[in-house]
Amino acid sequence: MRIIRDTLFIDPADRGAAAAIGNFDGVHLGHQSVIDVTREAAASIGAPLGIMTFEPHPRSYFARDTNAFRLMNAEAKANRLARLGIEKLYEVTFNQTLAELSAADFAQEIIATRLGLKHIVVGADFCFGKGRSGTTADLQDFGANMGFGVTVAPMKEIANLEVSSTAIRTALTDGRPRDAAKMLGHWHRLEGEVISGHQRGRELGYPTANISIDGLHLPKFGVYAVKIDVLDGTHAGSYNGASSIGIRPMFDGDVPNCETFIFDFKGDLYGSTVSVALVDFLRPELKFDGLPALITQMDADCTTCRKILADV
Repeated sequence: MRIIRDTLFIDPADRGAAAAIGNFDGVHLGHQSVIDVTREAAASIGAPLGIMTFEPHPRSYFARDTNAFRLMNAEAKANRLARLGIEKLYEVTFNQTLAELSAADFAQEIIATRLGLKHIVVGADFCFGKGRSGTTADLQDFGANMGFGVTVAPMKEIANLEVSSTAIRTALTDGRPRDAAKMLGHWHRLEGEVISGHQRGRELGYPTANISIDGLHLPKFGVYAVKIDVLDGTHAGSYNGASSIGIRPMFDGDVPNCETFIFDFKGDLYGSTVSVALVDFLRPELKFDGLPALITQMDADCTTCRKILADV
């Protein structure tokens, strides 16, 4: 997959795709259904399969003081889209200039002129342009006049439940990762570079791979059974493990992070990128009466995680 970040000076070879437009936070089943429609459109006109998205997320641009809400960072989203066979990922910079474009100017300047898209696909709730004034009907009219096709994909439902990033966030907040996975079509994953911690896990006999979750929607704090993909380096591969997400109340922490103990693993992962998939929530964070009690609970947690993951 080719990622195009500089859309002002675009290579002519990167123009002319059939692309789905949206934020695609989580790349859930609703997003995947839109991508499937786009795949069919691309094949029918012989165009590359593309995605047009925005960085930073428009919601974070307009409401910078709100709580973190993203289900995945830009890198994790790109990794997921690549797995779905996307050929061109257009990461359009969202700034004040873009925010001020009218719906008509957005269609002409971004879709038609800058990217030269041949066909676009959007969800039924898609809005665009200054103040989200443009509708899917407007987009179809613009496409007819500006030379690009438009398909409006229906909303995806599962058992009469509309699939949405909001519903997925609620499931994660409640500690229901399997419900989130049903809507995502894959495990919810936390991805990032392994960073140095305080080495407390190593001292307790449970060395962990620590990643930052800054800027992401926070799942319910506690212990999870997880599947881990090491995405690069000499230890690249798939593993099982247990993760603690939260602020480490035993050690008076205050910055949330994700600490993962990888079963039957020996090696140095510092600097590697890992993807941690949340499978099951075991228990909330606890403060124990000393380290022996903590270690006893960690032993029990890992035993439970092994049993859960044996059936996944």
